[in-house]
Amino acid sequence: MRVVAYFRVSTAAQGRSGLGLEAQRQAVAQYCGGRACQVVGEFVEVESGKLDSRPELAKALHLAKVTGATLVVAKLDRLSRNVAFLAALQDSGAQFVAADMPEANELTIHIMAAVAQAERKAISRRTKEALAAARARGVRLGNPNGAAALVRADKGNAASVAVIREGADRFATDLRPIIDDITSAGHTSLRALAVELNRRGIVTRRGGQWHAATVRDILRRLPAAA
Repeated sequence: MRVVAYFRVSTAAQGRSGLGLEAQRQAVAQYCGGRACQVVGEFVEVESGKLDSRPELAKALHLAKVTGATLVVAKLDRLSRNVAFLAALQDSGAQFVAADMPEANELTIHIMAAVAQAERKAISRRTKEALAAARARGVRLGNPNGAAALVRADKGNAASVAVIREGADRFATDLRPIIDDITSAGHTSLRALAVELNRRGIVTRRGGQWHAATVRDILRRLPAAA
C-alpha cells in the first residue's frame, strides 16, 4: 500500500488538543505497521484548522494522485474541521484515510466533520461570550506591553509567564523532528536552517518567517523541551 503522510499542527491549538507532531507520526506509524505501507512522501503543515488554504496539503494530494497513493492523516480534524472542505475533497476523488478510524465511510466522515465543525464554532462562541462578559465587568484584557516583554523582564504573573514558556517549549519540541531532518541533510548553520524552514512552509510560533535569530532561540529551547 502506497501512502503519503500529512501532518498538521496549529500553534494556537497544540496545547489544548495534545496532538503534536510526534503523536501524529506515531498514529500514522501504527496504522501503517500492519499494512506494509510504502511511504512515498511526507508533508508537515503549520496552519489553523479553520483555514482551507493549505499549500502543503495541496502538494501531498498532488503526490498521492500522481503516484496512486492514499493520503494518511492521524485524525480527520488534521485535514479540516470544515464539512464543505471535506466534502469537496471527497468529490475530487482524492483517496484519504484517518488512522484513528480507518474503516470510516463517506457518511461517517461527514458526521465526524460536522461534529468537529460544530465544536469549533461552539468554542469560538463561548470564548467571545466570556471576553464580552469580562469587559462588561470592567476587566482589562491583555497586556499592553505584550507577553514577550513579560518573559524577557521575568515580571508579571508567574503562572502566566510559566504558561508562555511552556507553550514555547512545546513548540520547540514539535519542531525537533523537522529540524533534525534538515540538519541531517547538511543544513547546519542558523541561516541555512532558517532558509530551509521557510522553504518548507514552516512558520514561527508567531506565524512569521524564520531568521537566524529565531532559529537560535528554538535551538536554545530544545534541550529543556526534550
